[in-house]
Amino acid sequence: MTTERTVKTPTRNRRAEILAAAAGLFAARGFHGVSIEDIGAAVGVSGPALYRHFSGKEALLTEMLLDISERLREQGARLATTADTADAALDALLSGHIEFALTHPALIRVHERELDNVPEQARRAVRRLQRLYVEEWVTVLSELHPACPPARLRAATHAVFGLLNSTPRSAGELTPEAMADLLRAMARAALSPLGVIL
Repeated sequence: MTTERTVKTPTRNRRAEILAAAAGLFAARGFHGVSIEDIGAAVGVSGPALYRHFSGKEALLTEMLLDISERLREQGARLATTADTADAALDALLSGHIEFALTHPALIRVHERELDNVPEQARRAVRRLQRLYVEEWVTVLSELHPACPPARLRAATHAVFGLLNSTPRSAGELTPEAMADLLRAMARAALSPLGVIL
C-alpha cells in the first residue's frame, strides 16, 4: 500500500503542475498560441514527455475544464447543504466562489475563451456541471426569496457569476482580502432586489 502511494502521488502532482502551467499559458496566449513544447518547457520537461500524462493539448484542456467544473459543483453542493440557514449557505457559496475567482484567474480566462476548443461531448459535460452548480445557488436563493420566480433567480445567479468572475480584469490594485470584501458586498447588493417582484 505504501509503495502504491509513493508511485501515484508524484504522477498526480505532476499532472496538476502541468495543468496549472497550461492554464497560465492558455490564459496569456490562447489555446492555439501555445504548443506542447511550450507547456513542457514551463514544467521543465520536453514536450514529448507530456504525452506520458496527456494524449495531447486538447485532452489537457478538456481535463482542465472538466476538473474545475466538477470541483465547483461538488463544492457548491457541499456548501449549500451543510450550512445551518439559507443566509449562511449563501455566504458560504459567495466565499467559495470568490476564493476560486481570486486564486484561479487563469482558469476563468481559459474557460471564457477556450471552451469551444473542447470536444463536443466533453463540452456538454462541462455545461451540465455548470448548470448543476447554478442550481445549487438557485435552491439557496429560492429559500431566501420564495416568491421570486426561478428564472429570475437563475438570471441573477449568472449575473453575480459575471461580477465575481471579473477578477482577471479587476483585482490588480487591491489586496486579495480587500477584493474579496468588495466582491462579497457587491454580490450581496446585486442579489438584494430579488425580494422585490417586478
